[in-house]
Amino acid sequence: MKFTKMQGCGNDYVYVNGFTETVPKEEKPELVRRLSDRHFGIGSDGVIFINPAQEADFEMEMYNADGSRSEMCGNGIRCVGKFVYDKGLTDKKQITIVSAGKIKVLDLTVESTEENPRGLVSRVRVNMGSPILTAKEVPVVSDSEQVIDEPIEVDDKWYRMTCVSMGNPHAVVFTEGVKDMDLEAIGPRFENHIRFPRRTNTEFVEILDRNTVFMRVWERGTGETLACGTGCCATAVACVLNGHTDNKVTVKLLGGELLIEWDRENNLIYMTGPATTVFEGEI
Repeated sequence: MKFTKMQGCGNDYVYVNGFTETVPKEEKPELVRRLSDRHFGIGSDGVIFINPAQEADFEMEMYNADGSRSEMCGNGIRCVGKFVYDKGLTDKKQITIVSAGKIKVLDLTVESTEENPRGLVSRVRVNMGSPILTAKEVPVVSDSEQVIDEPIEVDDKWYRMTCVSMGNPHAVVFTEGVKDMDLEAIGPRFENHIRFPRRTNTEFVEILDRNTVFMRVWERGTGETLACGTGCCATAVACVLNGHTDNKVTVKLLGGELLIEWDRENNLIYMTGPATTVFEGEI
């Protein structure tokens, strides 16, 4: 099977061309676990199959490193945009991609060179749609309709969280000393907390100024990653709702930076960031 290793801000996935590679659905979870293993496989935060689609230009079929399905990945979908253009599967610079039934619109920034006049994708802007704040739709267990700056007890310590879904669930926690946090210890406690019926991604965020924050993320089914696109979107929404930042936020991550803009008038989130091909191979 041929594959392409790609990363967006260090959030790395193995990409498989579903137009040419056929893998039975029941075999995918085990295959994903094997490919994602950083010691005995290729090594990645998960695997994304790029498939034909009727309702959009392409389908993104995404799996976490543990073989579980995930609905959306902001860094992953940017790399899908780069993959399909760079591989010649499309000539359009605005494309649609469906993932778990939700369609996203991508605008591709293409840079040409003398060696490659057609160009390669360097950056992608994604319309990530509207944030979901209703607690039961995130989902998160709460007596309130929305979870904004709400207390949660984890390992006998109290935190305050704001919960947002960007197609997948996020709990955003504002705190200090984020760089020094032991995410390996606290991350799984949040992910599997009884208040999250479908588990959760957790963002630990430190405010730097009105337009900049620093974030580390624990992703359900994967662990700490160098970046999380949907997590950055959820973080920006939480920042605005809690009065910490303006509507346009640069999120600094261990793997780079993403620019997130919340169009409040139309209630749409836009994410802009890089997409990079690391290497290609066959396994």
